[in-house]
Amino acid sequence: MAEGTETESRKLLGRLREEMASEAAGQERLDRITHLIADSIHREVCSIYLFRDEDTLELCATEGLSPEAVHKTRMRMGEGLVGRVAKYGKVVNTADAPSAKGFRYMPETGEERYSSFLGVPVQRLGQKLGVLVVQSREAREFSADEVYALEVVAMVLAEMAELGAFVGEGAALSPLHQQSLLLRGGPAQEGSAEGHVWLHEPRVVVTNPIAEDPHRERERLNEAVEELRVGVDKMLEISQGGDKEQLQVLEAYRMFANSKGWMRRMEEDIALGLSAEAAVEKEQSQARARMGQVTDPYLRERLADLDDLSNRLLRILTGQGNGNGADLPPDPILVARNIGPGDLLEYGRSLKGIVLEEGSVGSHATIVARALAIPLVVHVGRITTEALNGDHILVDGDNGVVHLRPEDTVVSAFRDKVAMEAKAQERYASIRETPTVTQDGARINMVMNAGLMADLPSLNNSGAEGVGLFRTELQFLIRNQMPKRSELVTQYKRVLDAAGEKRVVFRTLDIGSDKVLPYMKHVAEPNPALGWRAIRVGLDKRGVMRMQLQALIRAADGRPLTIMFPFVAQADEFREARWEVKKTIERERRLGHVLPETLEVGAMLETPSLAFAPQKFFDEVGFISIGGNDLKQFFFAADRENELVRRRYDTLNVSFLTFIERIVERCAISDTPLSFCGEDAGRPVEALCLAAMGIRTLSMRPASIGPVKSLLLRSNLQDVRKIIADARHRGEQSVRPAVMDWLRTQS
Repeated sequence: MAEGTETESRKLLGRLREEMASEAAGQERLDRITHLIADSIHREVCSIYLFRDEDTLELCATEGLSPEAVHKTRMRMGEGLVGRVAKYGKVVNTADAPSAKGFRYMPETGEERYSSFLGVPVQRLGQKLGVLVVQSREAREFSADEVYALEVVAMVLAEMAELGAFVGEGAALSPLHQQSLLLRGGPAQEGSAEGHVWLHEPRVVVTNPIAEDPHRERERLNEAVEELRVGVDKMLEISQGGDKEQLQVLEAYRMFANSKGWMRRMEEDIALGLSAEAAVEKEQSQARARMGQVTDPYLRERLADLDDLSNRLLRILTGQGNGNGADLPPDPILVARNIGPGDLLEYGRSLKGIVLEEGSVGSHATIVARALAIPLVVHVGRITTEALNGDHILVDGDNGVVHLRPEDTVVSAFRDKVAMEAKAQERYASIRETPTVTQDGARINMVMNAGLMADLPSLNNSGAEGVGLFRTELQFLIRNQMPKRSELVTQYKRVLDAAGEKRVVFRTLDIGSDKVLPYMKHVAEPNPALGWRAIRVGLDKRGVMRMQLQALIRAADGRPLTIMFPFVAQADEFREARWEVKKTIERERRLGHVLPETLEVGAMLETPSLAFAPQKFFDEVGFISIGGNDLKQFFFAADRENELVRRRYDTLNVSFLTFIERIVERCAISDTPLSFCGEDAGRPVEALCLAAMGIRTLSMRPASIGPVKSLLLRSNLQDVRKIIADARHRGEQSVRPAVMDWLRTQS
């Protein structure tokens, strides 16, 4: 970079530092900044656009354009050249703006006189704040050095905005992190919670974005990077001989920590006038912007590695460590980009709710949240950049809605809803011990899903008649190495002890897709949900399957044992797995171990193909459990993680209910016990229709048993079945409207 550019940039940033220290109000400070930028780079126009809401930019200050346009000129995200810069987070540099793709003429600004255009995003760690624009009459593209210098200035503007330097009247100048926000995501665990934000990874605050002494800042950066490198080397040394995948991640960390390109870019930023912290954060912001554009999973992982490494470096430079000195509030709502099951279990039941920027409805964290009955909302965009520790927050896990810093009217309505839910739970408690018998005499078996010891007290509290699904993979997912057989024996024995006389269905290891063991080699697959997972992994890794079967048999210690294999797509897969059970039983007999009093071996029907297996399969299998979550996504070819399609298809679709009815009929021919397990089993209206189709065992989360039982007790399944048949005869797509109309007449 040219020495002249460095000198001019340092002068400009020095003037910006003076502005930060001034007592000027927000609008006055913005006006001064646009003037000094235009003056410093010798251009006729400098303008600053800031977001007034999530989708709208507003011209907040200008030198060179019409002053009357300030706070009046607005554009949507993606509209015009300024909107393009904001939407894609990329620089737009053109010598002939009116001819550029997407140009929008705004007559009130008087910008038609200016040909060249340079727009630079003002953003901080993925949070889009606005756009910095410079223009001139001369038709020429801005040089690479000029672009780079303006990116550095935009970085400082982002930090100034974060520190509240531009607060004034109007939405675009309202203080950050103070407005009430309604954020939408995906419901992953039902329930409502009110509390205060606890950030899993507290944001590092950069209070000194501009350096006074570039030489000293380079020294600080080099010292911090050396400390970072030593730390990574120590982690590698400790992990030697351990898991190969973990070693590969740490090797990637070391590669980035020793990257000359990374260091060179940060040193160039410092040469232009940034502090060491601001230089790191500038590179981190650009990496996050690239991460949002990249679809290749490997590249996204590498950019995520760089992001994590930048966080570590920032904490070394600022001395802010992994915490921020704050105490966990008494009503913490955890906010994070993502979180692993191990970290979540450490928080335990102290959490009132969880909000994730990423996550998924089938992730490890979701499974733990469900086990702990903690409301969870995933895919909540911007939550980690908008929320601050201690912010008041409301979490609606039923509808996937989060209210951050809510207004009093919202809080009042939310509390009314929570009070109504509490009153309903009291009513459900009165029917806890009542057998679930419908008005026409159908007996429905209500069982619960579990995956942790923490779930087991719900067996009595909820009125569940057993455990219809115990997820065994959690004990594998929360560890950094394969659990020992003796540890699994102890765990499964505790589950059976807690259940007493009640039946527990142990589902064997269900990994793959979105459940990847940290110590097992990850196989990159274009569509993991349809790939190497569950029983497919078990049949290919027979040693792991046998070890788990041995642990289950020994834990039973002479008691009844029920085992279920997940994701069976064809009869032979079940037969092979059952053969492994028989071989393991024989081996345990030879070793002198006590065998189970009785042994049931069943299959989870999660793929449509298994419903069409030969009738002989239904004769052979001990029982079948319909895995509703996966079956529905495969039946409708709609990824349940994809918000664009997963809500398009209804469980009460006539086609799906007809398919369920067909499974019921095939099981009835062979007198094979059948259950339905999944989210829909715990939704009262869906559960009612499934029971009307002939399902007599429903497995759900414990908190859903009361609402489902309450509706079933006062319903006549024959009436519901007739409503479904009539809707089918009329050619309706879903029976939901007809069933809801009928329910309204019953209340």
